[in-house]
Amino acid sequence: MSAPPLLRLVGVNKTFERGEMPVTALDGIDLEIAQGEFIAIVGQSGSGKSTLMNVLGCLDRPSAGSYQVRGVDVGQLDPDELAALRRDTFGFVFQRYNLLPALTAVENVELPAIYAGRSLNERAARARSLLVRLGLGDRFDHRPTQLSGGQQQRVSIARALMNGAEVVLADEPTGALDSKSGLEVLELLQQLHRQGHTIVLITHDMQIAERAHRVVELFDGRVVADRRLVGAAAARSPALGSEIQAFAPGVLADVREAARMAYRSLCTNWFRSLLTLLGVVIGVAAVVTMMAIGNGSKAAVMERIDSLGTNLLLVFPGAPGQRPSGDTLATLTPDDARSVAALPGVQTVSPERRDRKTLRFGNLDYQTTVTGAWPGYMKIQNWQIAAGEFFNEEDVKRAAAVVVLGNTVKENLFGRADPVGKFVLIGNVPFEVIGVLAEKGANAFGSDMDDTAIVPLETGFVRLFGHKFVSMINVKLAGTDPGGGVEAALTALLTGRHRLVDFQVRSTSELAAMASETQDTFTYMLAAVAAISLLVGGIGVMNIMLVNVTERTREIGVRMATGARAANILLQFNTEALVICGVGGLVGVALGLGSAALIHVFGTPVSYTLVPVVLAFSCAFITGLLFGYLPARKAAHLDPVIALASE
Repeated sequence: MSAPPLLRLVGVNKTFERGEMPVTALDGIDLEIAQGEFIAIVGQSGSGKSTLMNVLGCLDRPSAGSYQVRGVDVGQLDPDELAALRRDTFGFVFQRYNLLPALTAVENVELPAIYAGRSLNERAARARSLLVRLGLGDRFDHRPTQLSGGQQQRVSIARALMNGAEVVLADEPTGALDSKSGLEVLELLQQLHRQGHTIVLITHDMQIAERAHRVVELFDGRVVADRRLVGAAAARSPALGSEIQAFAPGVLADVREAARMAYRSLCTNWFRSLLTLLGVVIGVAAVVTMMAIGNGSKAAVMERIDSLGTNLLLVFPGAPGQRPSGDTLATLTPDDARSVAALPGVQTVSPERRDRKTLRFGNLDYQTTVTGAWPGYMKIQNWQIAAGEFFNEEDVKRAAAVVVLGNTVKENLFGRADPVGKFVLIGNVPFEVIGVLAEKGANAFGSDMDDTAIVPLETGFVRLFGHKFVSMINVKLAGTDPGGGVEAALTALLTGRHRLVDFQVRSTSELAAMASETQDTFTYMLAAVAAISLLVGGIGVMNIMLVNVTERTREIGVRMATGARAANILLQFNTEALVICGVGGLVGVALGLGSAALIHVFGTPVSYTLVPVVLAFSCAFITGLLFGYLPARKAAHLDPVIALASE
């Protein structure tokens, strides 16, 4: 019995939908090709020979009929099985070479072995060996633009042989070459045939076709002649490289190679990659910086509130839920404060009355907040004296015209000079400066606590404020008040005195909760604004990746022809997006931390925590995954034939 044919086509049709009129490229093709044959398929342009080669090489499927490789019906194979068949059985030699311009000769030859799962050292050694056999031993590191047409075609042939292809499909291999280079390529194909390869040569030139041992003529998609030339005989010796063992590519190997190819691609278009990277860097840096500033502000506010202690009650005028304005300010009096001071568990009480006043020293005027208070105010506020002293109970009783200045007021009126013992005018009333407060900074709500002047409360009533009501009563407890007993007693006392609830009681723990909530909202708002910039960066990544797919459509076709599965293409382009966003995330984190440190130098509080850093980098990474998937999916689902035909 004769051996079954290596390739068999039975009644193969191929129809393309071009508008309303379908075009038939192949019409009932019956063809058998035995192992080791050298067959030329000839015909004029439009006869269907290139379409037939695409079907033979499993780049395209027949519309009807059956195509078998070693008895296996190709129509029953899924895309990955077709890719494996192209990888292990077929080698393509294209008229336009289809070498990847960013790769060297060795790297171009290695391409099919990447998708066969072979190691870097193994495939590099084999690629060099093939190039040496084909006379290119001194061109290993040359890129396609540095090679002549004949040399590029030899690299293309070496690539076709990389995985020990049984069948070499050569589509017009001499069409773009001068006559001398064309003859060299034909002699090389004849040599490969003698070494056992099955050669299918596509050409329109009958003189070239006669180099083969069998000529099949096509006309309008039909076989019109099939003749064997004199002396033709199918070679039976093993094909060059047929000893190469097929491997099943592993996931880790695929990921590693995808990362290498992604890095190479990004380096090739480094300026565009840098611009794309910049969008991600700015987004991540903004998230890290804003979160550091927000957390730092929150920490500073909470530190100032904590400095007051958790045992402080603040009594404000006005009914609960009512803003303390207008006549509601007159609901608290100094007598209320004296009554509260007598409660068990109360350590210190200091009522306050505040108003905006202008202070004058010499020819300098400065408007600030003047606060009337009792001596316990210093203890309640945990404030220290930087110079001089604070007023005492005797000063309050006799309504002494003395004032203690905050550091901001002191700097504006006296500069570096010592103001203690000097007189300032407050509302045209002379007050002796007896002390300067230690610098304290901003309060829990961001106001400058040093922008103040403090006078005895009775002095304020007599000389500055008028009516004897207070703006607030500060109550410092002897200990913590976990059950709210002192607060309840205070509320009951004032309710009994006023006959109604026309006041509000707040604890510093409540203020801390309110401040924390406010700062959290502020931080989240900053993070949201920064996240929007990261989103914009992600959209930029997707846009560039879509451009990449469009520009590299032919490259995708070449990779598919050399055995790349859809998963390989998907992984490669998604990895490129991940590399951009991953590197951008790392650079962005570093830039964000550096920016936060620089901002801190200028006095803005910042706080470094791991969560914003991890969150920002993770968002960048996920952005690459999400925004890279759509372009990668588009690339992975390209039709190999259409991709190869792309300009």
